Order: sequence, then structure tokens, then C-alpha cells
Amino acid sequence: MRPNAPTPEKLADWVIDGCERALQLVADLDDDQMVGPLLPTLNPLIWEIGHLVWFQEKFVLRDACGHEPILPYADALYDSGAIPHDTRWHLDLPTRDRTVAYMRTVAERVTDAVVRPTATEVVRHFARYTVHHYDTHAEALTYTRQTLGYPPPELPGLADAEQPEGADAGALPGDVEVAGGRFVLGADLSDPFVYDNEKWAHTVQVEPFAIARAPVTQAEFAAFTEDGGYADPRLWSDQGAWLAATGATHPVYWRRGDGGRWQRRRFDTWVDLEPDHAMCHLSWWEADAYCRWAGRRLPTEPEWEFAATGGSWPKSCYPWGDEEAGPKNAVTDWRAIGPVDVAACRAGESPVGCRQLIGNVWEWTASDFAAYPNFERDSYHENSEQFFGSRKVLRGGSWATRGRYVRSTMRNYFTPERRDVLGGFRTCAVKS
Repeated sequence: MRPNAPTPEKLADWVIDGCERALQLVADLDDDQMVGPLLPTLNPLIWEIGHLVWFQEKFVLRDACGHEPILPYADALYDSGAIPHDTRWHLDLPTRDRTVAYMRTVAERVTDAVVRPTATEVVRHFARYTVHHYDTHAEALTYTRQTLGYPPPELPGLADAEQPEGADAGALPGDVEVAGGRFVLGADLSDPFVYDNEKWAHTVQVEPFAIARAPVTQAEFAAFTEDGGYADPRLWSDQGAWLAATGATHPVYWRRGDGGRWQRRRFDTWVDLEPDHAMCHLSWWEADAYCRWAGRRLPTEPEWEFAATGGSWPKSCYPWGDEEAGPKNAVTDWRAIGPVDVAACRAGESPVGCRQLIGNVWEWTASDFAAYPNFERDSYHENSEQFFGSRKVLRGGSWATRGRYVRSTMRNYFTPERRDVLGGFRTCAVKS
């Protein structure tokens, strides 16, 4: 069975796991940390975990199963489409203990609903939808901790988990030549679960291209920084407007350490750069400027997906096939507390020879986030459509992404200035 078609029992396990992982990611934080400062890129964590359970209750228990609300006033507190971002810091929210109890109550009722022999496909679809909503926010909880300088969480079992294979395997230079051709971009009607922005598969023409075997490393990006990349507006496609607005002179979470060496902050700890680790926490503007400095370019979405699938049809779930993401083929699921060397996980290479197209860091593409020609909006209307035309597409997942969540056709999307998210990039050759 394909990894994106769980049995009801496995789906029930995912429901409990998604809830518990969210709680583990905030378990050590005190009440003040659970609120945190008002920042435009973050949510107060006590509101965010409440939003997660409200979303699950609404779509599964209330809408799909017809149950009455557990908290009659929850819509007025947790509906992200109705409650302005800044207002979330000023709401009279349930206590932390009550919020945790609410989360576990809903998770238990959803698990009961999905394993019943009479459960409809609608119930199971929305249960999975809400599991992946938890997965999405688990990454947000992760980069919130990084942004605010909180220590890494202690996740049960993480210390004993198998590490990504070849985590210290070094660099992986060079390109692979891809012939291109007619290619089916997007998800197929037979896929058990996809998001609306992946709908539906359609044919595009991909010209021959050469793409890097691996993401850009910390050492490679340090060379750009040392060479004045942040001081030359000519390298920036906005003529330096982002630089002027932010005052950036180097990547976020970097500083000069002893002897002038670059260091990066990993949650609450400063460490020397790991030269062959994938570069992370970069905005689209920074990725694009690096490409111009290096005489390269970002891949388009069709190029990225072609490299991940080899242009085949039907497509496998992952670049390596349909086997679930694990330590041999992908840097996912918090197996490493941050990016690892770009040569790791050789078994996860794509058919054309690219490594880490799934996991390690999300990869910015050159493409604007837009609807596919045969777009169909999901029941959750706010998922995609409101963001078309205002964001850039990232592909592939990160070290904190759940393997059950990501796949070769999946599209992530953020505004180009975001560098708090777990984003890096790989490059393509520019035709002479």
C-alpha cells in the first residue's frame, strides 16, 4: 500500500501522534513563553495549539460527523480566517491545562470516528487533512522556537532514533543533465490525498536543463557573504529594496565569532558553521541573489518536480519510489536537530541523480505560487486561493517535516521575505 494511503488504524495512530507531537514541542515552555512577543511571522503558542484542535474538531467531529461543539465559543477564539493576527495576543483564552485536555479529548474522539466500520471516506479524508494541519504547524512551532531563541525541545525517543544515513558525508558538488520533454505536472485523480493547489495533473513542456545534485551548503553561501553579496544591490532582483528594508548584511542567525569565523545560532546555542550542511533560514531574495552572484538560477517548479520524478508517469510518491521516508532515504521527522551534510541519504536519490529533494531543507523555486489550469478549491477555502500571486513556491520538505506529510508533488508557499522558515535552495545552470 502506498505510504499516502494509510489504513484506518494507521490513520488513528497518526491522529494521536499529531496531537502529542504538537504538545511535545511546547511542553517545556513556561506560560510567558507560550505567549511570546507580538511578531508578524509568529502566533502566540498557546493560541496556536488551541487553533489546531479547533480545526480538527470543526472539520472532523462537527462538519463530517455532525457533533455539537465541545467548546461553544471556540469559533470566536481560534478561527484563523476570522480573527486578525494581532488580536490573538489579546484574547481571553482557556488555560493551558484546559487547552491540553481539549486537544486530547478531540484526538480520542477522532480516532474513534475513523476506525468505526461505518466511517465514511469523508470522515477519514478530513481526519487526514487535520493530521497534516498538525504537521504543518509542528514546523511552525519549530521555527518559532528558533526565532525566539528557545532551546530545542526534548522529544521522547529522539535520542534513540536512527540518525539520517551519512549525516556527516560531506559535500556533493556538480550538476546532473536532464533531458526534459513533455511532463505531467501535479497530482493525479487517483492519489488518495492531495491539497487543492496540486490539482490537477496537466502537461507542460520542460526544456533540457542542468540542476545541482544537492542543495547549496553553508560554506558556499558564506563565500557569497564574504564576497560582498549583501553589499551589492546589482545582485538583487529588487535592486536592493529588501536589503534596504531589513538592513541585512548576512544571513539571519549568523554572527562573527572568535577569530572572525562565522557562527550560526541553533535554537539557543551558537555553533561554528558546518561547511557541508545545507543552508537554511534564507529568504527567496537571498537565494535569488546568490544565484546571480554564482552565475546560476533557481529551478522552476516543473524543473524541480521533473528532477524529483524523472519525468515518469505514473509518478512514485517520493523520488526513490513509494517506500516511506526513513533514515536511509530522507532527512525528515526531526531525526537531526537541524540540517545535515548535503551528501547524506544516498538511497534517496531521484531517478536523475539529485539527492535530498525530500527533506533536509525546503527548496525555494523561481515560480510564483499560482493555480494550476484545472484548480479545484478544497473545503478549507483559506488553504491556497487567497495566496495565489503573492508568494513563491518551495518544494521538498525539511529536517522537521513529517515523512507522511511531504511528497514529490507537494507545494509549499511563503512570501519571499520570509527567512524564519526552514528554507534553503539548489541551483540550475544558466544556458550560455
